[in-house]
Amino acid sequence: MQNSRALERASLIRHMGFHSRSIALLIATAIGVSGCGGGASQSGNNPPPSPTPTITAITPNGAIAGGAAFTLTINGTNFVAASTVNFGGAAPATTFVSSTQLNAAIAASSIESTGMLAVTVTNPAPGGGTSNAANFTITGLATTPGDGPQSIALDSAGNFAYVANASCHGGIGCVSIYTINPATGALALAAPQVSSLDYGGESVTLVPSGKFAYVANAGDDFSSDGSVVFYTINPTTGALTFTGSMMGNCPGLCAPESVAVDPSGKFAYVPNGGGESTGVATYTINATSGALTFTGMVLVDGYAVSVAVHPSGKFAYAPNANSIPGSSGNVSMYTIDATTGELTSIGTVAAGTIAAEPNPNAMAVDPTGKFAYVANSGASDVSMYSINATTGLLTSVGLIDAGTTPLSVAVDPSGKFAYVTNAGSNDVSMYTIDSTTGALTQIGTIAAGKIPTSIAIYPSGMFAYVANSNSNDISIYSIDAATGALTLIGTMGI
Repeated sequence: MQNSRALERASLIRHMGFHSRSIALLIATAIGVSGCGGGASQSGNNPPPSPTPTITAITPNGAIAGGAAFTLTINGTNFVAASTVNFGGAAPATTFVSSTQLNAAIAASSIESTGMLAVTVTNPAPGGGTSNAANFTITGLATTPGDGPQSIALDSAGNFAYVANASCHGGIGCVSIYTINPATGALALAAPQVSSLDYGGESVTLVPSGKFAYVANAGDDFSSDGSVVFYTINPTTGALTFTGSMMGNCPGLCAPESVAVDPSGKFAYVPNGGGESTGVATYTINATSGALTFTGMVLVDGYAVSVAVHPSGKFAYAPNANSIPGSSGNVSMYTIDATTGELTSIGTVAAGTIAAEPNPNAMAVDPTGKFAYVANSGASDVSMYSINATTGLLTSVGLIDAGTTPLSVAVDPSGKFAYVTNAGSNDVSMYTIDSTTGALTQIGTIAAGKIPTSIAIYPSGMFAYVANSNSNDISIYSIDAATGALTLIGTMGI
């Protein structure tokens, strides 16, 4: 009997324990659901779902096989700090700029072969997902790699010529590189072209030492506000190696169309002609890498597309097309701080004729620093100035006719001759320079290719080179040392 009662008590205790645990579990569950803590607070700590990203544009959208590493800019929507980029199967380091922009560091190893790569952006869970794909095209060096040459520059030793082309592969600009025969002036391809990594390819500029080159890209109206790209120059081959870039961001660096470097190679000046940034930006140049560091900007009265620096390095000038129809253009004048490179305005001087809407857009200062010349594309003439050696102020000494739509002006190293490319009449105007007054006297014109945009003079003064935008070639001329007359001696396809 005792054993029977003991078994009953043990069974009852086990039965009660089961129910106690069940009740306790139910109470805990109820508290977790409806109480002031527990499950409710844990749910509040969970991150909100990520949105699904979308790509609207990438810059650049193409490159040349075997090219250098570069920064890819991805524009779109719904980017988050943890977004990652997939570049043709590779996972480049991604930098979050904003919810509408990411930067990805693309290694040279990712663009070694030709083909088309898909670029996507992925946001992490919860939510998130992968964006639409944007195509990135990698092409080889074509037989005719460039299209629309806009600018030509020669190194100070006369070994190499560089041509900035507006559109090469997928709309992205590029730079063609040539060696120069010092005896004949002939050009020969020296190295594979390099991408300018953006739309435009408006100009190429070299520092006086020949160590660095800069390409200004004006960008397009949809995905890029333009950029300035930096390269180092191989002194033996002339090859360019990408070292960095400044991407445009309006207002700020906006639609840059050229770069000017002071004679010391310490400072660079970039005219910005887009959006609200109608001014000239000042940069210091890193003596080791060539990288540019922004130090300030001055506004201009109009639309600046170029800057000319005085040979002394004391003054700078920016010809400006006025944005008001029927108004005259002008030239902004500045002094340069020898320590910082900072520009200080000392006024403006008129350029061209008001009635003609002259649109002054290119300027050259003669090697002595006594005279300056401005090509007025709307008025089809050239403004001539004397320069005050102490103050840097310009004084007009008159106007002289050019061909139709002059876009570029250059003075030979002797300071005796000046040349102007005329895009509308497809020729080059030739002038002698009065050594006392700076006045030009026209000695004739010579045919160029279609839409000549830029002219460069060989350091010895023996040759001249003209970039022709529509015929995609370079006209090569010899220069008569006595008269300044040009003689066509050859043409080089881009």
